[in-house]
Amino acid sequence: MREFCDPAAGRWVFKATIYKNSSSRGFAGYGDADPSNTSLLVRGAEMRVAETRAVNRALRKAFGIGICSLEELGSLNGAPNSSKEQSESVKPPQQNGLSNGQPKLRDRLCLLIRQHNLDPMLVKAYAADFCGTATLRDASRELVESFISHLSKSAQENRDALVCKLNAYSQPVEVKS
Repeated sequence: MREFCDPAAGRWVFKATIYKNSSSRGFAGYGDADPSNTSLLVRGAEMRVAETRAVNRALRKAFGIGICSLEELGSLNGAPNSSKEQSESVKPPQQNGLSNGQPKLRDRLCLLIRQHNLDPMLVKAYAADFCGTATLRDASRELVESFISHLSKSAQENRDALVCKLNAYSQPVEVKS
């Protein structure tokens, strides 16, 4: 683990390297944190946030994990809190997000999955079925937004029923005798 710091700006950058085994090449991940890209809840702990982000990114690379960590989402208050974010808000929308300071759809879905401890693969299968598409990527933005609202409401009202519904999307495992 290496760290770089600009104490005057309160900016921390870490580099983490993960080795899957003794003969593997390393998987490096960088994490940065400063007051402009962290939530108010963790102000003053930017060093730990940067370290966590670096480790999470390295682990995701090493093990092919496609979902982001909660720390990656930063502040979710919807209001830009830095000049960088304000300048980004005039850019055209990205494929999966709005440029109005709101989190991308993928990030909102990741947050829901983490908040309610749901299986991401089952949520993905349920989402595609809900949207009537082969994959979630094929669904329109409006359908995905509708699914996210539905998932949020279902998780808040009756998480157990939602988990049962999600389990219906699991693939049966072949038993060999």
